[in-house]
Amino acid sequence: MYKKIISLFLALILFVSAGTVSYSAPPVTDSAKASILMIKGSNEVIYAKNPDKKLSMASTTKIMTAVLTIENGNLDREITVTDKMVRVEGTSSGLLAGDKIDVKTLLYCMMLQSGNDAANVAAYAVSGSIEKFVALMNKKAREIGMKNTHFATASGLDADDHYSTAYDMAVLTSYAMNIPLFAEISSTYQKTVCYGNPKYNRTITNHNKLLKSYEGMIGVKTGFTKKSGRCLITAAERDGLTLICVTLDDWSDWTDHEKLLDYGFNAVKKTDLKLDLKLKADVVGSKKRSVDVKMKYVPEFFILNKNPEYSSKVEIQHFLYAPVKKGETVGKVLFYSKNGSEISSVPLVSYENADLFVKADNTNKNDRKFSLKRLFDFFKGEKNAG
Repeated sequence: MYKKIISLFLALILFVSAGTVSYSAPPVTDSAKASILMIKGSNEVIYAKNPDKKLSMASTTKIMTAVLTIENGNLDREITVTDKMVRVEGTSSGLLAGDKIDVKTLLYCMMLQSGNDAANVAAYAVSGSIEKFVALMNKKAREIGMKNTHFATASGLDADDHYSTAYDMAVLTSYAMNIPLFAEISSTYQKTVCYGNPKYNRTITNHNKLLKSYEGMIGVKTGFTKKSGRCLITAAERDGLTLICVTLDDWSDWTDHEKLLDYGFNAVKKTDLKLDLKLKADVVGSKKRSVDVKMKYVPEFFILNKNPEYSSKVEIQHFLYAPVKKGETVGKVLFYSKNGSEISSVPLVSYENADLFVKADNTNKNDRKFSLKRLFDFFKGEKNAG
């Protein structure tokens, strides 16, 4: 048995640039005070109008509430509703003090019906109070890169210090749609749920009518207050490409989303993230001194033109310990868009075998000396090279 030696990592930054990405303005009329169309994953902006303008965002707030509720876990936990939890105005799921409801059902009620009462109950279930939950919302916002957002309510009811931007809400939605349960709930048009005291079944319907009328629509949330106006966030997927559209204070939101999404699906193309890599990894404990390394597969990237601008970072173990099998993962390549968002992570694998060195008498008491000598020779070479 060899003593475990901390593996060294080789980090290379490779840049591939093809100039500035350019695209024509979309041939649509956008009625929103602020809007954005973004590629999910890379967060590349296809179209934007006042993307950093701070505005109220109404019940699209519940995207963050749902994210934190899911990430907190305990989704099967049953909550007994109190009067304090449902003391909130606006859209309601009909929750009353004394009702029994599980956390997962709260998610459906807040996302489909936009129940302010459901959002409040979820906030209490997670944090014990609205104030503590709001603090958690703002902490999460900072963590995922929402730089111009401040939450003050869990439901989206208006408050002087409750605001966000079209860009930030798109970033939040891009994050949320990576959560399988959130994506599942967000794309659900109708759901039979059970709650009350005693519990009984009822069917709730999603307020997002584009789930039924727009090809590829997979979510996510509507919103409205007198101060905020009509707010809408949608996500649509076609042929592996997911677009996120946000409009804030838009009297023509359904039509604007259809036109913006149509424009995006026509403007964005698919290309391969090609990288000419000639890598080797040193092997310890084998007659073979190194093995060739390559990417396990060539990832795809959605871009606005045929000449993408992206960077890549290669992380590879400097030493491998025999035996090494062909196809064994030895590192990874990380691809980043020009705005720094991670596009893809691709495993690096050995392209050949490297068998364990065993002496003819079937003993290997000198293997340790052999391995340490290989390490010594390597570092000696590194020192001399420097």
